[in-house]
Amino acid sequence: MEFIDYYKILEIDKKASPEDIKKAYRKLARKYHPDLNPNDKEAEARFKQVNEANEVLSDPEKRKKYDQYGKDWKHAEEFEKAGGRQSRPSGQGSSRAYSGHYTEEDFSDFFSSMFGGGAGFQSSGRENARYKGADYKSELHLRLSDVFQSQKQTLTVDGKNIRLTIPAGVEDGQTIKIRGYGGEGANGGPKGDLYIKFVIQNDTDFVREGNDLYANVNVDLYTAILGGEITVPTMDGKVKLKLSPGTQSDTKVRLKGKGFPVYKEEGKFGDLYVTYKVEIPKSISEEEKALFEQLSKLKTHGTN
Repeated sequence: MEFIDYYKILEIDKKASPEDIKKAYRKLARKYHPDLNPNDKEAEARFKQVNEANEVLSDPEKRKKYDQYGKDWKHAEEFEKAGGRQSRPSGQGSSRAYSGHYTEEDFSDFFSSMFGGGAGFQSSGRENARYKGADYKSELHLRLSDVFQSQKQTLTVDGKNIRLTIPAGVEDGQTIKIRGYGGEGANGGPKGDLYIKFVIQNDTDFVREGNDLYANVNVDLYTAILGGEITVPTMDGKVKLKLSPGTQSDTKVRLKGKGFPVYKEEGKFGDLYVTYKVEIPKSISEEEKALFEQLSKLKTHGTN
């Protein structure tokens, strides 16, 4: 009969508060509940372990005894004789999740030796506890251009069609919860929830950072020097911008309200930041070369 680490079974540490124990028990009891794991022997065994651990750690007297004797539980009876008769299991503070009575065979030899058997489990008053169903998780893959405007989508989850409206501005990795579209509850408990994670693929030339967009726009050398008008793309069409003469490469301008929609704030947008990239011709004609040489001479004479 080996020592059983009840703290490890409930996935908590030895300093756990009663509330921590209660929370851990509910989570694991729901996870391994026989009604949610039919014909799963491994889940059934884990469910019994979780209940046994909770029976001990949720009862202050039993927990004290367990913490006191620990790995020396084999000598617990001798220790108890010195201090008085063993106290009977009270069952206080525990929660029963399985719809049926527990018998001594349902508990480990360690528990029987340490606490005098499973008699205290015969009735708890909570055999028919209601448990929320399991939560479902799903991913929805969309393009960046798709979420520039609100849209409707139909998802099929567990054989059921779910029609939902996706607000403009959702972000990559963002998760939303849809109540009541998870697994069935146990003993009349509520259904679980559905969590949808958005995976957004950028199919544009823009870089998105929150609600702002960033883009590079090429400007030919002559327009950069002389000034002029260029056409700049945005997510909802093209706009014309005027360049001042002598515009330098890497000059950045902000187009207010031309960025991405703000999530669930209709009519509100981020900004678009445009960086000008002046293009130097890779090849020029002999005539152009001659003209550049003349310009170079004029520039030189102008500085003398």
